[in-house]
Amino acid sequence: METIKIAAVKRAAFGKKESKAIRREGMVPCVIYGNGETVHFAVDVRALKPLIYTPQSYLVEFDIEGKTEVGVMREIQYHPVSDEILHIDFFHVIPGRPIAIDIPVRLSGVAEGVKLGGKLILSKRKLRISATMEYLPDEIVVDVTALGLGKSIFVGDLQYDHIAILTPATTAVCAVKMTRAARGAASTEEVAK
Repeated sequence: METIKIAAVKRAAFGKKESKAIRREGMVPCVIYGNGETVHFAVDVRALKPLIYTPQSYLVEFDIEGKTEVGVMREIQYHPVSDEILHIDFFHVIPGRPIAIDIPVRLSGVAEGVKLGGKLILSKRKLRISATMEYLPDEIVVDVTALGLGKSIFVGDLQYDHIAILTPATTAVCAVKMTRAARGAASTEEVAK
């Protein structure tokens, strides 16, 4: 999995008043937890753009005044009116220990149902998986070449080495839906027979 490096400044004061003062300086208050310790810090809002405004998931390596902390984004809080980033929670990534993270789905191949006039629909853009740091993928690739007209691929149909999928097995990932054109072609075929 790709890693983004971000410089950060440790925070000593906590609370609403201090958080507002940090935001006025163009910084975002953050916290990283999960390794038996909690570290409070602030990050320049511009440094977070490649992490937030993308469908990809990343490991984040923070340089907090000389100390390195590696984590994944867990939760982000926005202002309800201005959409300004108010706070971000990160979770420690410990080598050798599995971590749960949402990974984007990419469909590969041309489905059989699409060749017959159907429409391929991606129902689930991200799947929650659990894996150790060294096995975290950048994306989950789903091969749809054998997917027929009116058929679906469910999370329970997917299997990957070293990765446990935490999204419920009954969740549909993608499907080939019958279009009006495909229905018309199918009824014309039946009439011809």
